[in-house]
Amino acid sequence: MDTQTLPAFPPLSVVENLIIHEKRGNCVPVYVELPADLITPCMAYLRVAKDSKYSFLLESVIAGENVARYSFIGADPLKVIKTGPGEEITGDPMIALQKELALHQYIKIPEVPTFTGGAIGYVSYDCIQHFEPKTKCDLQDPLQIPEAIFMLVDTLLIYDHIFQNLKVVSHVFVPKVVGTSNLSFIYQTAVSKARRLAKLLLSSATPEPPQPPITLGNEAVSNVGKAGYEGFVTTLKKHIVAGDIIQAVPSQRLARPTSLHPFNAYRHLRQVNPSPYMFYLDCGDLQLVGASPETLCKVEKNIVYNHAIAGTIKRGKTPEEDEKLGAILLASEKDRAEHIMLVDLARNDVNRVCQPKTVKVDHLMKVEKFSHVIHLTSQVSGTLRDGQTRFDAFRSIFPAGTVSGAPKIKAIEIISSLEKERRGVYAGAVGRFDFADDEMDTCIAIRTMTFKDGVAYLQAGGGIVFDSVEEEEYMETINKLGSNVRALEEAERYWYKIQQNQAAKKAAINRNV
Repeated sequence: MDTQTLPAFPPLSVVENLIIHEKRGNCVPVYVELPADLITPCMAYLRVAKDSKYSFLLESVIAGENVARYSFIGADPLKVIKTGPGEEITGDPMIALQKELALHQYIKIPEVPTFTGGAIGYVSYDCIQHFEPKTKCDLQDPLQIPEAIFMLVDTLLIYDHIFQNLKVVSHVFVPKVVGTSNLSFIYQTAVSKARRLAKLLLSSATPEPPQPPITLGNEAVSNVGKAGYEGFVTTLKKHIVAGDIIQAVPSQRLARPTSLHPFNAYRHLRQVNPSPYMFYLDCGDLQLVGASPETLCKVEKNIVYNHAIAGTIKRGKTPEEDEKLGAILLASEKDRAEHIMLVDLARNDVNRVCQPKTVKVDHLMKVEKFSHVIHLTSQVSGTLRDGQTRFDAFRSIFPAGTVSGAPKIKAIEIISSLEKERRGVYAGAVGRFDFADDEMDTCIAIRTMTFKDGVAYLQAGGGIVFDSVEEEEYMETINKLGSNVRALEEAERYWYKIQQNQAAKKAAINRNV
């Protein structure tokens, strides 16, 4: 296929009308379209990201059972925004994002989804110190990663699972200092970028991620250990009895050496734990592999959405068993009480930035099936007040009550005094801030692995209340960590077996020479 002759949409005349005559903005998506019936999102990612230091793949399975319509794939960003100690930007990452994205007055067109480009990345849990200065304190930083990383991307792939096609999207962006006199040239430049990416996608074979020799049997080491975590629980129960807090969510982190390529870990995780938010982010010196079930903050057309998940039970083997188990979960007084508390916290967070009369609970304690478990879920929404932005909404909701506690600020302060280390990506957020200023989608960074310098870091916590049992709470974190640990081990065994088979074949060939 000659990608240089692929028709581009919308045509120049439509773009001129939108920007020059209707004056609706200065940024319009343009795209070329390809069939995708012989390619998968993983194949597409490996082809376009092979020579890029920064790249991403975003996928989704709705309610653990149905593949979402779109997957998003990008590489070679225009710009990378990093914040934190030692970086050019050391404060609130939302300020830098807002400044960068404000340059784009985005014009939506119906032929593509609302997300066609913007900023994709993560915000670490530790950024709470910039949103709520009371929480700032000196903590050890064993992972040494930026507080936030975002890739600014204007050219990407949109994989449509329903129509089995790929839209290769770029943008006609006319900065105010440039003006519209060169609009035709800017349009052709954007179309050329889309066609070049399409050519890269079609002309190259799918490269395998470079996989070093696998070593089996590596042990995961906790940063606090069993006694340390149980000590957290005991101390938090005292704070609860004293009336300082109602609940808190301490955590422990496992460090596990591995030579497994992070993308091979993602390939396995997406098969064994399909989730609403599946992502692979290559951030240069670190990689994020995640399968999060939980929205942190989502904004669609200036409506803010916050999801709460609390209450979990394993799925049954049949639909009938699922129904019975769901009923048991819904009848649990402990799970219901914890869930209602977190919904109240979510309502307060949303109400801080939304018109009060618009804030509502869209659904309460819905029994929702995911790939391996059943959760109780609720959704709170509201319409942004005048003068409030999606960035304000993010700050208000961050971090989720399900990974911090209630009252949130006091719980965070106590957790920091116990854990004594930065959490990094865990309990922060991963997601996207669109060019469209009324759109964003972020998830809570749980069930997420951070790969850095040959080590996979996994972290999990649990909600502590007045009657929590120390050993049971410790085991809950071990069980939560177990799914990602097993995914790593299974992927390592798979690639180890492949490497052993390849070595055996090579030895057989050499014997016959």
